Amino acid sequence: MGLAAQGHRDAFEELVRRHADRLYAVVLRLTGDPGEAEEVVQEAFLRAWRGIERFERRSQFSTWLYRIGLNEARRAAGRRPAERVLPADDAALARFPDMREAPESRAEQRALRLALERAVRALPEAYRAPLILRDVEGLSTGQAAEIMDLGEAAFKSRLHRARLAVRNAIEDQLGGQER
Repeated sequence: MGLAAQGHRDAFEELVRRHADRLYAVVLRLTGDPGEAEEVVQEAFLRAWRGIERFERRSQFSTWLYRIGLNEARRAAGRRPAERVLPADDAALARFPDMREAPESRAEQRALRLALERAVRALPEAYRAPLILRDVEGLSTGQAAEIMDLGEAAFKSRLHRARLAVRNAIEDQLGGQER
C-alpha cells in the first residue's frame, strides 16, 4: 500500500489484482448487470488511483475501495431508468447441484435460490448493500458499516429490515410451497 500511495503504478496494479474479483462480485450483486458492474469497478479503481494520496489509512484499503465502489454503484443506479426490472440470471444461480439428491429436492432448492435472488434484487440499494456486504460477502458488521459510512446501530437496523423484507418476499413468491 505504501508504494501505491506514493504513485507507483506497479504497486497499485498489485492492489487491483488483489481486490478486483471481490469488488466486482459485490458490485454485480448491487447492480445485477455484468456490463454495468465492470464499468462501475473500472471507475472505482480510477477514482481510487486518482485519490490514493488522500487515503488516510484509518481503515483498511479494501474498506476504502468498497466504499468507492458502493458510491459508484449508487451513481450508476441514479443514471439508469427508475423502473428497471432485472431478469434473473438462471445460469449464475444454478450452482453445481449435488447429483445424489433427488430431482424434486434440487428443483425446490433452485426455486428457493431464484426467489432469494429476486427478493434481494428488489430491495432498495440502502437495504440491498448491507445484506450483500454482511451476509453474502461475510464482512464483519463493523467493516460493512464503515464501508457504508454508517454507525453500527444504523447498519444493523438496515440489515435487519433487509432480512425481514427478503424473508417476506420469499414467502410471498413461494406461497404455500414446501422448501
